[in-house]
Amino acid sequence: MDGKLADDVRALVDEIERDVGEGPATPDAPGAVESAVRQILLEMGEDPGREGLRDTPARVRRMYAELTAGYHVDPERLVGRAIFEVDYSEMVVVKDIPFYSLCEHHLLPFFGQAHVAYIPEGRVIGLSKIPRIVEMYARRLQVQERMTKEIADFLMERLEPRGVGVVVEASHLCAVMRGVRKPGTIMTTSHVLGLFRTADRTRAEFLAHIDRRAPAL
Repeated sequence: MDGKLADDVRALVDEIERDVGEGPATPDAPGAVESAVRQILLEMGEDPGREGLRDTPARVRRMYAELTAGYHVDPERLVGRAIFEVDYSEMVVVKDIPFYSLCEHHLLPFFGQAHVAYIPEGRVIGLSKIPRIVEMYARRLQVQERMTKEIADFLMERLEPRGVGVVVEASHLCAVMRGVRKPGTIMTTSHVLGLFRTADRTRAEFLAHIDRRAPAL
């Protein structure tokens, strides 16, 4: 049955069957990342050669390759032909977009939800592309403030709408697991452009949409 699957379907099946970082080992000789991870394990007082850690350096390399895949995304291919001429000029809101990113200061995760809105000027973008834009910037070493601005700037540049608003809410493990160790702390950032910056009613409408509970679907 496997032989009948298209390549893209086979890739999806493989992703479901295996945990992240548990793919087949590459035949290449260990590289710089593996060597660095082994050194870190030694600094911790661990034995990189013991059974539980023997494959950890390779797993870490594959994990970071996946978590930072956003560096390699081609924006042109991401958007593709998904920008359409539509006679619509009211606010479009896509909220509660989950994301996971890595803090560039400690390489610890921060994660949460992004809320994105724009007011078209005759052009709209396909719904699935907005979460993909968030994903493109989240899968990089980031600070939340910059990621928020990058998402808004990307949409403003590509769509040339009347305005863009982005709000990101996230929990940072660098503040939960270490440092101040304050679980439950949420950081909120926003970046608004065009009408979202100049018109108080537009900005208030966006924030009201975010606050409104999503319907049970």
